[in-house]
Amino acid sequence: MARLRKAARMWRDPEKRALAARVLVAEDGPLYADGPLYAIDPERLFGRRAPLEVELGAGRGDFIIEYAAQRPERDFLAVELAASVARVLAIRAARRGLDNLRVARMDARTLVNLMLPARSLSACHVYFPDPWLTLSQQKHRMFSPGFARRLRRVLAPGAMVHVASDVEPYAGEMFAMLEGAGLRRVNAAAPGAHASGFGRKYLAQGKAVFSASFAVA
Repeated sequence: MARLRKAARMWRDPEKRALAARVLVAEDGPLYADGPLYAIDPERLFGRRAPLEVELGAGRGDFIIEYAAQRPERDFLAVELAASVARVLAIRAARRGLDNLRVARMDARTLVNLMLPARSLSACHVYFPDPWLTLSQQKHRMFSPGFARRLRRVLAPGAMVHVASDVEPYAGEMFAMLEGAGLRRVNAAAPGAHASGFGRKYLAQGKAVFSASFAVA
């Protein structure tokens, strides 16, 4: 609750809102009409053509901000559904002055299912999505076999998907879904498994993290 109040205070500050606007993908644009649907055009969004990576469920940006700062030759889209968290993420990202990072407040499933062009991603990062452990809650999970297939559609040849969870059964389900969608597991570290906010927390607690990386054949 204290964090929510702090986020609300930050957002009431006109200077911070103006700062965040530099990196926020406005909820009513820049979206480009394409028949009955709408899409994000990465080249227009960043003003250049470069490899694009997304983090789905980026939280406050502990991983993606530093990762993007180290890779100015690539573009990054940080996606977060919770409004208060997305606003804090945008303020933090804008303070770093990164030209290659944008923040979108939206459901990750909407982005993947409808808004990204085919073969537009060079990498996708998904770290510690909510496992929604009870049977009645599982309909809210990000990952499903259908989601994995649609994610495969937006991955470019050679693209990577990096995933991590602290819940071993859920991690195994995600791994199986990605393999079922035609991706192959590779011997590569998931870069945000211990660099994201939850990853660092679990590492400090000595808690197990289950991560894997997958490649498009």
